[in-house]
Amino acid sequence: MSIPTTVAARPMPAAFLGHGSPMNALERNRFTEAWRAFGAAVPRPRAILAVSAHWYVNATAVTAMARPRTIHDFYGFPQALFDVQYPAPGLPDLVDEVADAVSPDHVGADVDGWGIDHGTWSVLVHAFPEADIPVVQLSIDARKPPEWHLALGAKLAALRERGVLVVGSGNVVHNLRAIDWQQPDGAFDWARRFDEHARQLMLERPHDVPSLGSHPDFRLAVPTPDHFLPLLYVAGLSAAAGRPAEVLVDGYAYGSLSMTAYTLDARCPETAADAPGAAPLATGLPPEDANV
Repeated sequence: MSIPTTVAARPMPAAFLGHGSPMNALERNRFTEAWRAFGAAVPRPRAILAVSAHWYVNATAVTAMARPRTIHDFYGFPQALFDVQYPAPGLPDLVDEVADAVSPDHVGADVDGWGIDHGTWSVLVHAFPEADIPVVQLSIDARKPPEWHLALGAKLAALRERGVLVVGSGNVVHNLRAIDWQQPDGAFDWARRFDEHARQLMLERPHDVPSLGSHPDFRLAVPTPDHFLPLLYVAGLSAAAGRPAEVLVDGYAYGSLSMTAYTLDARCPETAADAPGAAPLATGLPPEDANV
């Protein structure tokens, strides 16, 4: 699928979305309503470049297939969730554009290994329910430090000028071993402290977001980096633009998940604060075994 490359009159917005439980794909709550508001507010993208917590590998790669498969990379959830399909086309031509944008960093082309994982489709089913916009995923290179991911995100700014919507999907706070079933909409003090400091940096000094690694609550909030690193791509874009991000929606789930989402250069209506909270986690397995 080839789509002409043109320079947009205004840069395409960008977003980091706290995806939480994949069950959010099947529900309507204040977080999914915010994702829907974001999708409705942005100009129609030429393509979506997604950076998902769930493609965390020892390489930097982009999906390069014309028809990416919908990946159900989780365990212990109802069959209805495994039945979800997000049949968006791919855009193999975007591989060269990404490679040019991030040069001299090397980016490989994944032609048959990955697809659209649940970190991506669980938010896109709300933001772009028609699944008619090409989706390409960019892997998170597990070998690289946070500063490298911030810099790579900044390099993606060139794609925004060409109508590509960059979406990071993860969670600022993501500790599945600390899940508290008694706090479906609440958070531990350490989770709030970390999330609030992340917010301060995203809104005031996005280039300093990697410094969260020295925050006293970092080890509890980010026991593994996979869900945190997508935030750095949008922080990098914000720093490159010289404009702060804005909070799209905020909140918590089960004590140790932050659902906070950020946008860049998007004007989205506010969602109702009294709407239902985030979707539940899997109950058939311990949360840390469900690959949420």
